[in-house]
Amino acid sequence: MYYMNSEYMLFVIPGLLLALWAQALVKGTFARYARVPTSTGVTGAQVAQLLMERNGLRLGVNSVRGSLTDFYNPSNKSINLSQTSVQGSVASVAVVAHEMGHAVQDAQGYVPMRLRGAMVPAVSLGSWVGPLLFVVGWMLSNMNLVWVGIIFFAAAVIFSILTLPVELDASNRAMQMLTTNGVLVSSQEVTGARKVLNAAAFTYVAAAAQSLLTLLYYLSLVSGRRR
Repeated sequence: MYYMNSEYMLFVIPGLLLALWAQALVKGTFARYARVPTSTGVTGAQVAQLLMERNGLRLGVNSVRGSLTDFYNPSNKSINLSQTSVQGSVASVAVVAHEMGHAVQDAQGYVPMRLRGAMVPAVSLGSWVGPLLFVVGWMLSNMNLVWVGIIFFAAAVIFSILTLPVELDASNRAMQMLTTNGVLVSSQEVTGARKVLNAAAFTYVAAAAQSLLTLLYYLSLVSGRRR
């Protein structure tokens, strides 16, 4: 089969290991600073309300199941927070502020966020249809179908790369909001929040690297067949 070769090990396995490491890092870092209470006693839920007021935003605040499942929904202007993120810890307020960073991006028309949002329909299809078409085309020796699969998957790769500046900018906004609004007052708290956000950002770096390596693997197979 096309995937049982040394190229697979070279391109795909490192990306998979990087993604697993990133997930372990973010969970471990969050767990560590989830045990560190904010010195002001403010909770993640209170931070959401505070930052909405300070930024002049009116957002829905919803609860979602799970841990680290928080997200901002630009379609209905809502912040969706998991139970682990509404508590009074350094990790919790960092996560909430990050989602508020996305809300501010949306309100200000941040271009990379708009570009990423415009790609969502294509990516939701291409991320699974692309590999499927590639495999089917490869098995049928239909190179036209193989290339269609590559093009579909390439959209998902571009999306993952565009995600990086959006997430990094949201984290930078989060740190600024947390410090200027007096949520985090000690250097230890600021350092802890930054570590949580950096660990979270690394998951997006790993995801982009994994998708890019997979795309390069597909291209290497096509190049090898041509030779």
